Amino acid sequence: MVNPIPLRRAVFLDRDGVVNRALERDGKPYPPTSLAEFEILPGVPEACAKLKQAGFLLVVATNQPDVGRGTLAQSVVEEIHAHLRRALPIDRVEVCYHPGGGQSDCDCRKPKPGMLLRAARDLGLDLARSWMVGDRWRDIDCGRAADCRTIFIDYGYAEELKQAPDFRCGSLLEAAEIILSSAARQ
Repeated sequence: MVNPIPLRRAVFLDRDGVVNRALERDGKPYPPTSLAEFEILPGVPEACAKLKQAGFLLVVATNQPDVGRGTLAQSVVEEIHAHLRRALPIDRVEVCYHPGGGQSDCDCRKPKPGMLLRAARDLGLDLARSWMVGDRWRDIDCGRAADCRTIFIDYGYAEELKQAPDFRCGSLLEAAEIILSSAARQ
């Protein structure tokens, strides 16, 4: 009998506010609208390198509803993601382009777990041993719905969480330390 290939662990990363600087207006975060506005946050390259070295796959999972609403070209988002893949050791980028706001009913728009479930199926991931790191309630609810552990990067946005995360911190580098410490105990 052949032993089954063990499922791999992943860290799912929200994009805006976790990997790159979100543009904040009136206490709410917004995505960059061009590559010129896209800025990887300090500590993110180091955090990604540490997680990769520990054997985690890195998957960006991002809602980009401005494309579905017609206010941002999909080509701009794809240009940003191509740059992101060149700059960081990202294994996969999952994107929901649906407009949300009651205009679409898809299974991929966070807080629904469709992007995480698709990546898990395609990459052979063990969601119970994986993590979702985000800076908004949708990220935490998505991670919970996919049976991942969750880390909330708290920027003090004018927005309440709907579910409690497993951990809170102030940056992806801090989140990576939490994940690595937890993995070392298992």
